[in-house]
Amino acid sequence: MFPSADTLKKSLGTMTPVPFAPSPVDFSPKGVDLYARFAFAGAVCCAVTHGALTPVDVVKTRIQLDPVTYNRGMLGGFKQVIANEGAGALLTGFGPTAAGYFLQGAFKFGGYELWKKTLVDYVGPEKASQNRTAIYLASSAIAEFFADVALCPLEATRIRLVSQPTFANGLLGGFSRILREEGVIRGFYSGFGPILLKQIPYTMAKFVVYERVAEAIYASIPTPKSELSNGTNTAINLGSGLVAGAAAAIISQPADTLLSKINKSKGAPGEGITSRLVKLAGELGPRGLFLGLGARIVMVGTLTAGQFAIYGDIKRVLGATGGTEIGKSSH
Repeated sequence: MFPSADTLKKSLGTMTPVPFAPSPVDFSPKGVDLYARFAFAGAVCCAVTHGALTPVDVVKTRIQLDPVTYNRGMLGGFKQVIANEGAGALLTGFGPTAAGYFLQGAFKFGGYELWKKTLVDYVGPEKASQNRTAIYLASSAIAEFFADVALCPLEATRIRLVSQPTFANGLLGGFSRILREEGVIRGFYSGFGPILLKQIPYTMAKFVVYERVAEAIYASIPTPKSELSNGTNTAINLGSGLVAGAAAAIISQPADTLLSKINKSKGAPGEGITSRLVKLAGELGPRGLFLGLGARIVMVGTLTAGQFAIYGDIKRVLGATGGTEIGKSSH
């Protein structure tokens, strides 16, 4: 009924042992952990680049707010600020700039990655690839809206410090004085409309141009993206970001000028934000709305190139390589 011991011994002796091969464990970040890393990378890249360009932004803002005095171009503006107020004046507003764009960068880059994945999952990979420009535009617009809610109070403080150097000693002093004298809505969010008009088109242009330029570059290279060196990927991020920054600067320049003007001082009693914007736009005219464009193209082009390069490098260091890619060149 049962096999004998000899039979079992012979049968087992002919069996070949199968080596145990454990399944590889995927330790790459996912879910909240992944998008927290995207947000941190975005926060750092925006804080570093905007903070480093504070002197350029000081001069640009002075040209926009007082074109009669600051009428010698970008280099002349630097010389005027240093001559009149000392070199330290070029760092006016550094605190709110770094803090504001740290928050904004987290919401912008982290939100963009999150909304891009959400929309791709909703329409499906095939339709997403066919309509990727629309995906880029929608994802960046939604992300920027929430980013601007975080940025607006600190941007209002920065502009007040730059336009009125004696207003306060720094970020905390300026922030608390505006809050105390003007309140949350009037003091910090009177420029929310202009900042949306400036930042949403800016961010939409920034991300869609970056994505399409990077896609074209990768498509022209026979080596798959995953096999390229870190230096090559960083260089592509820099180049794509430079083109994206120039395009975004031109599109958002009129709103940037209005934002500087509306945050320069308090509005008249009973005057609404919309009426102030219409009045300012009429006073400035097309030429006035594009004051400081050359300086802004230099600033935003450099800034955007640096942002995408730093963002890509930090993502790589953090192991946050699981983002959603829908470009045809992603091999």
